[in-house]
Amino acid sequence: MTYDVVVAGAGPVGLMVANELALRGVTVLVVERLTEPDLTIKAGGITVPTVEAFDRRGLLSELGAAQEYSLEKMREFMRARMPAGSSAEPPAGGAPRRFAGHFGGIMLDAERIDPDDPWLSGRGTAATISLVAQPEIERILAERADALGVEVRRGATVTGLDAGADGVRVHLGGSSAEGRFLVGADGGRSTVRKAAGFDFPGTDPQITGHQAIVEMSGDQALRPGWNVTDTGVYVNGPVPGRVLTVQFDGPPDDRDTPIDAAELQAALRRTSGVEVTVHHIVSATRWTDNARQATTYRLGRVLLAGDAAHVHSPFGGQGLNLGIGDAMNLGWKLAAELRGWAPAGLLDTYTAERHPIGAWVLDWTRAQVAAMRPEPYARALRHVLEDLAHTVDGTTYLASSIGGLRQRYDLPGDDPLIGRSVPDLRLDDGTRLADHLHDGAGVLLDPGSTWADQPGRLRVLRTGSVERPDLKGLLVRPDGIVAWAGEEGTRDAAVRTWFGTLDQRRSAPDVAGRPSGT
Repeated sequence: MTYDVVVAGAGPVGLMVANELALRGVTVLVVERLTEPDLTIKAGGITVPTVEAFDRRGLLSELGAAQEYSLEKMREFMRARMPAGSSAEPPAGGAPRRFAGHFGGIMLDAERIDPDDPWLSGRGTAATISLVAQPEIERILAERADALGVEVRRGATVTGLDAGADGVRVHLGGSSAEGRFLVGADGGRSTVRKAAGFDFPGTDPQITGHQAIVEMSGDQALRPGWNVTDTGVYVNGPVPGRVLTVQFDGPPDDRDTPIDAAELQAALRRTSGVEVTVHHIVSATRWTDNARQATTYRLGRVLLAGDAAHVHSPFGGQGLNLGIGDAMNLGWKLAAELRGWAPAGLLDTYTAERHPIGAWVLDWTRAQVAAMRPEPYARALRHVLEDLAHTVDGTTYLASSIGGLRQRYDLPGDDPLIGRSVPDLRLDDGTRLADHLHDGAGVLLDPGSTWADQPGRLRVLRTGSVERPDLKGLLVRPDGIVAWAGEEGTRDAAVRTWFGTLDQRRSAPDVAGRPSGT
């Protein structure tokens, strides 16, 4: 059986790519070396662009429920640190939005954010959700993949590949799978990336980091939150048993040996100066600040997404969110190529748009490592950054940057909305614009449009916006990016650039939702 696309990796990025493809009738096989979902502690939060991506696929309520689970864990942590006999109760209900992220452990006070900053306006409900852990993201996406009929083959390890002009054969130990395209979403040590021959330049690691959920004693002396000390960095909370440490004396000798209680205890004692005893590890990871990026995200029929395309330290919670952005950008473009309506060069815009975003993230993670180092010059720099971060302008800039809200693609047009994620617009007919993106088609918001709907490609809404009655029209790509806004004279060119025209439709093999070559 030949699939339209084989996706290597059933983590959040691989599942997001697969769902985006399946939503458009593309046949997908996801292969994953692990036999069960990975519940190891990783990212603990998501940014507004990630929430918007889920909202645009009808998954906002699932994120809200997952956040409430995280909030209860945080309240449990706060209760455990209250004095014995205290009758006080941690706040219930919404997120304790006392901070808006951090830059190298410098906490960003949400009260100092300028609410009128143009990069922050129009985010709507997406701005109220952030505390969703990576295992929950993977669970939500796995359930959606199952509902869409995506085939996920676990216990299938990619050992190599043969890429040709018409497709890719993926070797899976004693078996193989064939696809017209292969997407490598198989992590930072990607076999797909190595086997396909992608260049992967960058900077070597300088630190050793640990993150874990543990059972421990003596931890009442640990200060909650991020703490920069003379011997490193440690984090305590915000959920029971969660600790993170950073040591600046080089990378670990062996990243593959399982982490035991003695190793984690030594790291925590060294960075905190507290004689904590670690009794049991529930979940733990070891990581570095190795920062590398593929020079291109596409070589012929092989594409990369997520950590397979770029690796860096987890500071600022960038990795998961960057990968979801890759998946949203790639999914609709690859589906358009397979369905035969992609304008010439559409698939190449994936690297052109996402590579600069990835390079920016790598630099911001490097900068955070520099700001946490214990030597005097780095500490002097940190004091300057702390002063800046305690201003309204500084907090707003850092929080909106780390939160992905300043990301913009370099698209033609003068309107400030072009190239950015579309605001959470309410329409005159009572719906939200995001509601019309659930099926993966683009949207042309144009009250006077003479264009007709093109099923699976473009939906035409002849209505206006409640918040923006001044908008003369808006073209929104399937990934939620504004491709055109403004005068009618430039509208048709923008539509053809991203959605083609019916007379440009190219013939394609049987990819209309059915396996080809069977």
